[in-house]
Amino acid sequence: MSEIKVEDLRHVYSEGTPFEKVAIDHINLTISHGQMVGIIGHTGSGKSTFIQHLNGLLKPSSGRVLCDGQDINETKKITHDVRFKVGLVFQYPEYQLFEETVYKDIAFGPGNMCLSEAELDEHVRQAANFVGVDEALFERSPLELSGGQKRRIAIAGVIAMRPGVLILDEPTAGLDPEGCRQILENICDYRARTGSTVILVSHSMDDVARIADRLIVFNRGEVYMDGAPDEVFSRPDELTDIGLAVPEPTAIAMALRERGVVLPEAIYTTDRLVSALRTLGREAGLC
Repeated sequence: MSEIKVEDLRHVYSEGTPFEKVAIDHINLTISHGQMVGIIGHTGSGKSTFIQHLNGLLKPSSGRVLCDGQDINETKKITHDVRFKVGLVFQYPEYQLFEETVYKDIAFGPGNMCLSEAELDEHVRQAANFVGVDEALFERSPLELSGGQKRRIAIAGVIAMRPGVLILDEPTAGLDPEGCRQILENICDYRARTGSTVILVSHSMDDVARIADRLIVFNRGEVYMDGAPDEVFSRPDELTDIGLAVPEPTAIAMALRERGVVLPEAIYTTDRLVSALRTLGREAGLC
């Protein structure tokens, strides 16, 4: 089990120079074990800087990041160890594939965990299964595969370390709709089968609306909203005010309300929109 707690976290780039920029400021959050958290915000809002603090890739200018009650920057050993507990998949991770075969690429991370050969093999095969990578691909070069396959292999390389917290930065970026659907299903399956915490950074409101049970909205380096999707998407005007789109079903519901159609708040998935319209139809005697 891994709980992440952030206390008054602040990060300043190029501090003390004419190029000084405060990227995140006074962030206080607790992410409990097992949550599926969506982090959203416009470009430059601080969300990518924030997640890089959660496994020690960036050190705070001030404040602390705790994993299971321990300051992850207390010693170099603690920082090293936490990277096996808090796994981070960068945006376009397929560009970081470098090994000769798919198997070796997935095995690279857990290969640094002092596992036996049998344990390492088990980690690789289980991770590949989680993300839908067929073992028939193990001896192929990852560079020969499709974009979606490369993305899954890169995610498998982090999952193979069995982190208690899995962080994914824009995991569906650049993929076609079917590739997006498969990646999101893989992520949900991994969380359901392991009980791990999953933190998903995304520009896609539809993606986070579909799978997250908590949303954290960043704006100008601070937490602007934090709550269940029902709470966040019931404030669509505030989201658009800070430059964010809303899920397509939310946008449709907003347009219908402007035309006098009475709909419930917090419509953010297609299922909810269809259900609300069917209810209206029944009440009007149309179905």
